[in-house]
Amino acid sequence: MDPLTGLVLAVVLAAVFFYVLYVVVRRAVAAGIRDAAGRAPATDAAGTPGPHAPD
Repeated sequence: MDPLTGLVLAVVLAAVFFYVLYVVVRRAVAAGIRDAAGRAPATDAAGTPGPHAPD
């Protein structure tokens, strides 16, 4: 394999790796946001509706 082909292969494999990493992190963050929204109280200690209170 010549040096240019090796470089192109390394760049393509790195791009695939970082894209997969991006997808995994994006799904984990989305799941964390959904989990936090599901656990948020509908009212605070004073009884005022919180940011996730149902309308």
